[in-house]
Amino acid sequence: MTNTTNQDLPLPVGKYAKLDNGLILHYLDIGDGPIVLWLHGSGPGASGFSNFKGNYPVFEKAGFRNIVLDLPGFGRSDKPADVNYDLDFFVSNLKQFLDIVGIARCTLLGNSLGGAIALGATLAYPERVEKLVLMAPGGVEERETYFQMPGIVRMVEVFGQGPMGVEQMRDVMTLQLFDSSQLDETLLQERAAVAPLQPANLFSTMMVPNMTERLHEISVPILGFWGTNDAFNPSSGAFKILDNAPNARFILLNRCGHWVQVEHQALFNRSCIEFLING
Repeated sequence: MTNTTNQDLPLPVGKYAKLDNGLILHYLDIGDGPIVLWLHGSGPGASGFSNFKGNYPVFEKAGFRNIVLDLPGFGRSDKPADVNYDLDFFVSNLKQFLDIVGIARCTLLGNSLGGAIALGATLAYPERVEKLVLMAPGGVEERETYFQMPGIVRMVEVFGQGPMGVEQMRDVMTLQLFDSSQLDETLLQERAAVAPLQPANLFSTMMVPNMTERLHEISVPILGFWGTNDAFNPSSGAFKILDNAPNARFILLNRCGHWVQVEHQALFNRSCIEFLING
């Protein structure tokens, strides 16, 4: 089932795990120590490496084992065109991945879609999750709210125009950041190389329910981040988690868009490691 064209991507090659359902998922396995599993966001061309390459090396130096996963439909992982890419699909595959790789319990760290998957997995399999780190997580609004956000409106427009090259990717990605000068050409090239391989149904079937009313069930410690200039996901979602999850704290940052871990890299890395070590 692996798409052989995945081998030509300008992304590092790590390890592959074949799930019981036949899907093959790619992941980087970096460092030793307590496990942090990194879950990237959605969007054309996304991958674990492109989302987090400025972060997990710092975690490695701090004594953590980093599992940087490419979700199904992204990066070097399989991209089936005959599935519904809804939250249950991602959570189910994450559970299978944990089982295959032999991870009994870990911290889930997720951005955007990855944050929604982290929340969904914690609700479904609370015994597998030690802590949560969330960056502008999905899953706390209705779908209609997200599709009114200017970043998602623009992403849908550009994606609908056909294969995305570097310039089309730049058009979308500039909205990810408050300061778009932080977008580097390498990242745009990485994402532009992946995007043409992604099936059309990836985004059309990406249904994520609003989990706000179930957040009170999550008792693990949560550290969250949100940029108040987020064009993809309203920052008011932070208060939904704070109001409902009993053990949550959030860092809200002005002059910051959807990618806290990129725009405020040092603060993000430092705050996360402090949270993981000291709680």
